Amino acid sequence: MNARYLTLAAAYRQHFGRRAKKIPLDAGSACPNRDGSLSRGGCCFCNAVGSGTGLYHKGFGLRAQWDRLTPPARARGEALVAYLQSFSNTYGPPARLAGLLAELAALPGVAGICLGTRPDCLGAEKIALLAAAPVGYVQLDLGLQSACDATLARIHRGHDAACFARAARAATAAGIRVTAHLMAGLPGEGVEDFLASVAYVSALPVTGVKFHNTLVVAGAPLAALFHAGAYVPMAREDYIAAVCQGIARLRPDIAVERVNADPAPGELVAPAWAADKQGLLRDIRARLEAADIRQGCRLRCGTDT
Repeated sequence: MNARYLTLAAAYRQHFGRRAKKIPLDAGSACPNRDGSLSRGGCCFCNAVGSGTGLYHKGFGLRAQWDRLTPPARARGEALVAYLQSFSNTYGPPARLAGLLAELAALPGVAGICLGTRPDCLGAEKIALLAAAPVGYVQLDLGLQSACDATLARIHRGHDAACFARAARAATAAGIRVTAHLMAGLPGEGVEDFLASVAYVSALPVTGVKFHNTLVVAGAPLAALFHAGAYVPMAREDYIAAVCQGIARLRPDIAVERVNADPAPGELVAPAWAADKQGLLRDIRARLEAADIRQGCRLRCGTDT
C-alpha cells in the first residue's frame, strides 16, 4: 500500500489475499446516450468506442478475449477480475444482463467481476441479478463525473447527481461494491467544483473512486468545442492540486483506483501534458509527500491542504 492513499492493489490484496488483475473485456454493450434513448451524441468527452478495446465487434467473444488476455496474469498467480469496460454494461433488458453474468461466471479462473455502467441503467431487478452472481466479488464502475447538476446537463450526461446516489446506495445495500468516476476540468468547472464532487462521493457508501483529468479526444463533441476556442483544458498544476486536495478530503477506506486518465494511442487532442501519464503520476506523488498529505487528513484536521 502507498502510505499516502489506499490503492486498488492494496484493496485487492485485502480482499483476495494476493495480487489481482482486472482483465478488460468488451461485451458489445450500448449506451442510452448514443442509441437515441436519451440522445445520439454521447457525453461530451466520450469517443466513438466508449474508451474500450472494440474486440467484440472484431469477432472476439468474451471467452476468446479472456483466453487472449489472461495468460500473463495467470502466470504470475494473480486473482483474475473480469472487467466489462466499454459503454454501459447494465443497459438493456435484465435478460441480457443475466446472460452476461452467466458468461462471466463461467470464465475459467475468474475470481471477481466488475461492470462499467451508468447509474440510470440500474434498477431493482438488475441489482438483484448482480447480487446473485455466483462469484465472490462483484463491483460496479459507476459514472458520476460531477456532483453538480448544471455540469451534468452541460456535458450531456442525461442524469443528475441524485440518480447516482440512489444507485450507489441500492447497490451497496445488496452487497455490491461501487466505484465512482469523477473528472476534473469539465467544461465550466474548476478545482473547487471538483472538490465539491469528492465531498459528495465521500459521503456515499462507495468503496472506490477513479479520478480522471478531462481529455479532449478525437471524435468527441468536446473536441469541436476545443477547436472553436469554447473549452480550455485544466492546467497541469491545477489538476495536480485538485487530485491531492481531493485525496485529502476522501474517506480513508475508499480505494483510490486511479489518479489520472490514460489516453489511447493517437486519440489525444488536448491537453498535451496528459500524454505523460507516468510523469503526472510521479508529480502527484511528490506533491503528496511534499505537503504531507494523507488520504482523509482534511476530514480529520479541518485545515487546508
